[in-house]
Amino acid sequence: MTPESPISRRWTVTLLLSLTAVTGLVDAASYLRLGRVFVANMTGNVVFLGFSLSPHSGLSALASITALLGFVVGALAGGRLAVQLAGPPRRWLVVAFGIEATVLGVVALLTGLAVAAYRGDARYATIAVLAAALGIQNSTVRRLSVPDLTTTVLTLTLTGLAADGFIAGGPGAKPHRRFGSVVTMFAGAAIGAALLQVSVTPVIAIAAAIVGLVAIGFARVRPASESAPDTAH
Repeated sequence: MTPESPISRRWTVTLLLSLTAVTGLVDAASYLRLGRVFVANMTGNVVFLGFSLSPHSGLSALASITALLGFVVGALAGGRLAVQLAGPPRRWLVVAFGIEATVLGVVALLTGLAVAAYRGDARYATIAVLAAALGIQNSTVRRLSVPDLTTTVLTLTLTGLAADGFIAGGPGAKPHRRFGSVVTMFAGAAIGAALLQVSVTPVIAIAAAIVGLVAIGFARVRPASESAPDTAH
């Protein structure tokens, strides 16, 4: 049974779009500083893993495998949290996103202290931990199952924008969510890339802060039943 968000639809969409921006931030950091690997977009890593079979690709198979394994571990942990905290979804969402925010915050702190590495063999530990954090996010969002808001993959989102649009003869349902997902991920990636000119630390720190605010949002926003009627479509 799919749990319903404990807060209004409008607030739920806002918080999940914030997590979509987090995906752009962390993938900017991982791709541009960890050696062309994603810690949120696992489709890209599977493709990179295939490319790495070519000796001239310049891609690291180990980096992609590390990200995939870290992500799966995080997704397993996120799924286990949902089972262990079954019942009213508010506590489960707060705990899951609270853990993600904490992990990202620790990584930001360790990179600021030059403990966590972004170069050499030590970078694989950073890749694994970041991927695990995003695995928790993705498994949690997947279980919440809000239409058109996966927070990570935009392929189906873009397909929906085009195929369901009025130009294609479709109903044009919920284009604002889909367009919002594209815009927020783009914004997160662009901001992340700009901040990387200064340091990796603020990129991960901002991502941690956003996820922390999402956890607070699910904890403090009043239940959907107490909210004003939502007319968004």
